[in-house]
Amino acid sequence: MTELNTKPHFVIDFDSTFTQVEALDILGEISLENHPEKELRLQQIKDVTDLGMAGELSLRESLDARIKILDAKQSHLAELVKRLKKLISKSINRNKAFFQENAENTFIVSNGFKDFIVPVVTELGIKAEHVFANDFVFDEAGNIVDFNRDNVLSSNGGKVTQIEQLRLQGEIHMIGDGYTDYEVKKAGVAKKFWAFTENIERDSVKANADHIAPSFDEILFENNMSGALSYPKNRIKMLLLENVHANALAKLKADGFSVESYPAGLDEDELSEKIKGIHVLGIRSKTQVTAKVLQHADKLMAIGAFCIGTNQIDLEAALARGIAVFNAPFSNTRSVVELAIAELIMLMRGIQDKSNDMHQGKWSKTASNSNEIRGKKLGIIGYGNIGSQLSVLAENMGMQVYYYDIEERLALGNATKCDSLEELLGLADMVTLHIDGRPENTGFFTEEHFNLMKDGVIFLNLARGPVVDVPALKAAIDSGKIRGAGVDVFPVEPKSNNDPFESELIGLPNTILTPHIGGSTLEAQENIADFVPNKIMDYINTGNTALSVNFPNITLPSLQNAHRLIHIHANKPGVLAKINKVLAEHDANIDGQYLKTNETVGYVITDINKAYDKDLITALKKIEHTIKFRVLY
Repeated sequence: MTELNTKPHFVIDFDSTFTQVEALDILGEISLENHPEKELRLQQIKDVTDLGMAGELSLRESLDARIKILDAKQSHLAELVKRLKKLISKSINRNKAFFQENAENTFIVSNGFKDFIVPVVTELGIKAEHVFANDFVFDEAGNIVDFNRDNVLSSNGGKVTQIEQLRLQGEIHMIGDGYTDYEVKKAGVAKKFWAFTENIERDSVKANADHIAPSFDEILFENNMSGALSYPKNRIKMLLLENVHANALAKLKADGFSVESYPAGLDEDELSEKIKGIHVLGIRSKTQVTAKVLQHADKLMAIGAFCIGTNQIDLEAALARGIAVFNAPFSNTRSVVELAIAELIMLMRGIQDKSNDMHQGKWSKTASNSNEIRGKKLGIIGYGNIGSQLSVLAENMGMQVYYYDIEERLALGNATKCDSLEELLGLADMVTLHIDGRPENTGFFTEEHFNLMKDGVIFLNLARGPVVDVPALKAAIDSGKIRGAGVDVFPVEPKSNNDPFESELIGLPNTILTPHIGGSTLEAQENIADFVPNKIMDYINTGNTALSVNFPNITLPSLQNAHRLIHIHANKPGVLAKINKVLAEHDANIDGQYLKTNETVGYVITDINKAYDKDLITALKKIEHTIKFRVLY
């Protein structure tokens, strides 16, 4: 008994706290399913609930109004319980073990109704006798016609009276989302009031809270109590730049992370300051994550590039600091390929200039310098994900495809591999660049290469701005060597839509300039917003590094009844032996161990039995050459 009294008593609200929803709202969806005024009545129930939770309507007035609107029956409750069990708050549900282990100190005190609360909360180990709530009153036909007005919880201040009557010894922590929960602290009955915001945030409630709890994990962490997670996800701060798709923001927030989003990029100095305290950084193609930036990244664990390329990130500097980088290598390839096809057709027909003439009132109907793409030779420089897909579509449209790549790539369809860049340039009627932006590719395509091309060629750069000598490209267009060009990427690009664009290519004939939109379609951005967050969440939640562009790639099994120790260290001889020596010295029972290294770092994951000497963690962190260490529960 003495030991129990040293623990705080957790008194938890039910609606929108223990569950994600207001139960009477769900009961309304059931009872009013075929009612002609269903939508109107459901909105009325919600409005009454919100007024009550904000303290603008008395509890009895709220209960009275909702029961009259509901038109519910006792027979509806079984379906309600079934639905509520599926709508338990995520952080509550994953901490089932906590409720089972702390059943003596956990109570539900709610202005809801026992009829549906008891069968839901007892699923997680909370005792039925620890549930205090209202009672429905039924008529002989089983209709819900009233509530027990003698129950203290049916009146304003009822939670205060009920908890006082429990005569609990020791600290009381009140957890809830409504004003009636705050009243328990206000009356001096609870030592702390936690505003639970996982499901709904009420400013009037947050303003009166001792602590704001975006999850139940946060409450356990603050109380130094064992929970399902080693670290509350809401404390993992994510910064998304460059208007990353809203779906990514929603997905990361739904998983419990704290996410901040900016519409534009940041320069090196701005990012160096902003990145302090950030755990995950999300960018697109403009933001440069340099070694200087990474020196200020005191807590950074991962970088998500919401695009194909990663040349804007110093991958080696990130790796040396134990920061995993993920990108979207396949998600926007189709969008880039479609733009390439469209521009090839437009440029072969001179559509850009004809359209400009039309806008100036000029009728320039002519077949001169206007050709089909069918039968033409397309030269693709870079036969990766984009180049190879372009190859297939171009061939299906009747083009003869030639490609060049520094790596050995299997030809698709009837495409022909060229042994040298010079060979390709001498053959192609149209040339399109699809190489990455690694430093050695800066200035890749020069005046010499333009001179090797056929006269009257079409040229596209949808790859990276710095890979082409822009003055040489301008000269080739001016001279007529290139009859049409499409450029989507530039050596220097504006940070946002509010900044001016400058280029010596502006105003050139039959030249299509686009603002780095090759992958900017709704479909591509939605695909990226699904793929990259999944890789980041998988890494943060499980340690998986599959498809990381800079980190040793490991696909891990799911964590089953164990703790996962993640150790990132410089790839030096003997580190694994030291890790295992520490594990042995602390009698750790190993369930599984996984190791992968590259030239720079070693990545060791050890799953151990939950019962272990807590000094083990300190000892593992002190091993020489350790870069980063964390524990997953």
